[in-house]
Parts: sequence; structure tokens; C-alpha cells
Amino acid sequence: MSVSAEAYLDVITDLVKTVGTRQLPQVRAAAEVIAEAVRAGGVVQAFGCGHSEALAMEVAGRAGGLVPSNRISLRDLVLFGGEPVSVLEGPLLEKDPTVAHRLYELAPVGAEDVFVIASNSGVNGLIVEFALHVKSKGHKVVALTSRQHTDRVESNHPSGRKLAELADVVLDNGAPYGDSTLPLPGGGAVGAVSSITAALLAQQIVTEVVRRLLADGQTPPVYLSANIPGGREHNKVIEDRYAGRIRRTA
Repeated sequence: MSVSAEAYLDVITDLVKTVGTRQLPQVRAAAEVIAEAVRAGGVVQAFGCGHSEALAMEVAGRAGGLVPSNRISLRDLVLFGGEPVSVLEGPLLEKDPTVAHRLYELAPVGAEDVFVIASNSGVNGLIVEFALHVKSKGHKVVALTSRQHTDRVESNHPSGRKLAELADVVLDNGAPYGDSTLPLPGGGAVGAVSSITAALLAQQIVTEVVRRLLADGQTPPVYLSANIPGGREHNKVIEDRYAGRIRRTA
């Protein structure tokens, strides 16, 4: 396989089609869980570390997405928890399970909320502990992970458990072990895919949630782009219904 933009396009095109088709049963199951939460006045709490934070951004606070959505981020430790900025330095924080409870405490979580948690490996200590804690509080969890990757690595959590073992619904982003797809002659690979396929799954889920709300006869609480006339005004009316429940940070 060559290393080129064309080769990557071929790989990602095939993978998007495969993931988008084969994961439809899980997409529908996740949509039903989320629709139930939204019907009950709940919020979608989205969380991911590293590049999986892109999934949380795809779920919470974007045009065409659900207004009752909130992004939980490691930056919350600084923005809302009073920790020094230095706590965010380096990649080891996502491996620290002790941070999970603090993130939950700082989030504007309600009893009806559902959690969408993304982790390509699904084994880092923080992600696993966060999922365990969320489940202990009675929330349902939708997980996005790579089955190929998580099945080949050991958990970094003291329990030995993985994200995929804890979720109510698990969606496979289709990424290979190591995420990248185009092998290099000297070893390694380029062309990561998990962010793209996770975004696809996120948008499929939101679309299915909206389909269910429309079938109920509801007007779905969906964002308009703030960069079109009337968009900001439209969004504020709906956001006000969830005052104190959702955050829109940088």
C-alpha cells in the first residue's frame, strides 16, 4: 500500500462506509438511550481525552447538534476546579484514575443525564474510572472505542477493566490497532482514522435521536449555526431552558 493522499482517501472512504453501515444497530441503540434522556429533560454529557476530545466537541455545542449537551474536559479542573494550569501539562493525566471523581463533581450533572465517552484504546485509567463512577451514579453510558485496539492491550486501570466492558451501548470506530492505516517501510504507520469515524458515528447518533423526537411530535432542541442570521437568537431561547446544565467553554 502506497503512502499518499490518494491512498489515505481510499482507506478512509472504505472505512467510513463499513463503520457507518455495520454499526447501525449500535447507533440506533445509542440513539434510543439518548432520546430517552432528552425526553426526560436530561443532558448528554460527552467526555474524551486526547484526540478523543474531538468526539465530545462533535456531540456538544455545534451547529446541527443537540442543545441539551455538555462537554466535560480536563480543562474543567482549571476552569472550574481551581487547579493550576500546570496540572494539564504532559499526557499522563488521562492515565490517572484519581481525577475521574473530581471531573464528575465539577460537571453540571443531573440525574436524568446520559454519558457519551470516547477512548480509542478504552484502557486508560481515567477513562475507565470515569465510566465506573458514572455507572455507580446510575447513569447510562454510550462508549465509542476501537475493538481491534482495546482487544490487544491490557487495561491501565487497577480493576483490569476496559471501557467497552462497562458501557450500556458500545460503538466500534473501526480503527486498527495503533489507529494509523498506511504502513511505513521502516515501521510504524501514518493516516489515523479514529477521529473521522467517531465523528461519523456521533452525527449518525444525533440524527437518529432527532428522528425519534420528530416521531414523538416534538420540535427537536437543535442548534442553528451562530453564523447565520437569527442563529444566536434561536440558540439562546433553547439554551435558556437548560440554564446551569450546559457549558460552552473555549
